[in-house]
Amino acid sequence: MDRMPTADVSARIAWAEDAAAIAAVQVRAWRSSYADLLPAEVLSTLDADQIADGWRQSLARPADARNRVLVSLERNLVTGFLVSGPAIDPDCDPVATGELTDLTVDPQSRGQGHGSRLLQAGADTLVADQFIRAVMWLPATDDATRAFLTSGGWGADGAHRTLDLLGDGTTTLKQVRLHTSLI
Repeated sequence: MDRMPTADVSARIAWAEDAAAIAAVQVRAWRSSYADLLPAEVLSTLDADQIADGWRQSLARPADARNRVLVSLERNLVTGFLVSGPAIDPDCDPVATGELTDLTVDPQSRGQGHGSRLLQAGADTLVADQFIRAVMWLPATDDATRAFLTSGGWGADGAHRTLDLLGDGTTTLKQVRLHTSLI
């Protein structure tokens, strides 16, 4: 019987050894996704080695046992990552509501199913941690991510906020919160 070759893709919990690869994806994604929002000098100073150190520390010692980082892989290449944990918004019950705080796919690997794989693995992880609802913040103008999430059953819950990205009021980001039921 002839077998069709299958893609060697997966998602799994990140290891400390993945820190450099996660940081490299993060830097490429930020430089692509935030080019119209953040000053070029801010994006050019992103240091993947310094960012990797932060990832290494958070992967080795998460603040909460339910804080997770997942990576999507193509063969052994990290193509994206997702961060999840208890929701921290004051109007969310941190026992019942989990949050996806970051869903990032390498710009070179978008449109290949890595985001869908990460989203499903993130939902499965939140369910395993006994959350019954999930929330995620995204830029109010990010129509592509909003369409991606709403096609997967997410919807706006009416919450919104404005982040001060540089801490001096010059660069702000308006966000909306989406939610979904996990049960």
